[in-house]
Amino acid sequence: MTGRFAVSGSDWLQSRIDTTVAHPARRYDYWLGGKDNFAADRESGDAIAAKFPAIRTAVLENRRFLRRTVTHLAGEAGIRQFLDIGTGLPTASNTHEVAQSVAPESRIAYIDNDPLVLVHARALLTSAPEGATAYVDADVREPDKILDDPDLRRTLDLSQPVALMLLAILHFVPEEDDPYAIVRRLLDALPKGSYLVVSHATSDYLPPELVADISSGRHGRGRLRTRAEVERFFDGLELVAPGVVPLPDWRAEGEPQPRPTADEVAMYAGVARLA
Repeated sequence: MTGRFAVSGSDWLQSRIDTTVAHPARRYDYWLGGKDNFAADRESGDAIAAKFPAIRTAVLENRRFLRRTVTHLAGEAGIRQFLDIGTGLPTASNTHEVAQSVAPESRIAYIDNDPLVLVHARALLTSAPEGATAYVDADVREPDKILDDPDLRRTLDLSQPVALMLLAILHFVPEEDDPYAIVRRLLDALPKGSYLVVSHATSDYLPPELVADISSGRHGRGRLRTRAEVERFFDGLELVAPGVVPLPDWRAEGEPQPRPTADEVAMYAGVARLA
């Protein structure tokens, strides 16, 4: 196992966390029923849930999508390396748990910018003996910092195929930060045979008042995107069937039925291969 554990005391944690501002990872934790969140996260989460009551269904479905995609990539596609950016707080079916249940030698690098995730990194870094995991304290907007990190380089061999996991993270990157350039920079560092996995919140199925509320910046920076805008992240790649579709529909034949509707989840998802 590798990792960076400069988390020796509460002073460090308090210096990094602003408990008065909602953070996506902690709000997500709240929606999943976790306890690693603060009043600001709960208030923001409740405000969104008041306008979009199915939000908890959406976050649960996003975890199920992660499980399905990692199972496919570690199994049928033969991928043994995963770069998971926007990891979030530990919960059931983390990427390394799913991948190593299929292929114990799988190696995973987790990336997140929330210090609470770093505090819980030891929970994430419980790798199978045959594989390895690492945690990198970085933001998706810093692709070069991520790619150059020594812990990542010790864990992943970027000359061999990697699955780049960008689940429920790109909608927090506004247009002025050029999310398409960020994704391209990350993909350019990976060899042919690698994969891109994206799930992304969309405005296509949301009521106008919620779209306006989210777009106001009240719940943090970011941007909801249309199906065409999500598909653009996959330009030049070979989409895996069924392509970019409502998240509940991506290879979900084995999931509990009936499936949630696109309106209930309001997210698109897709997987593509670098050819």
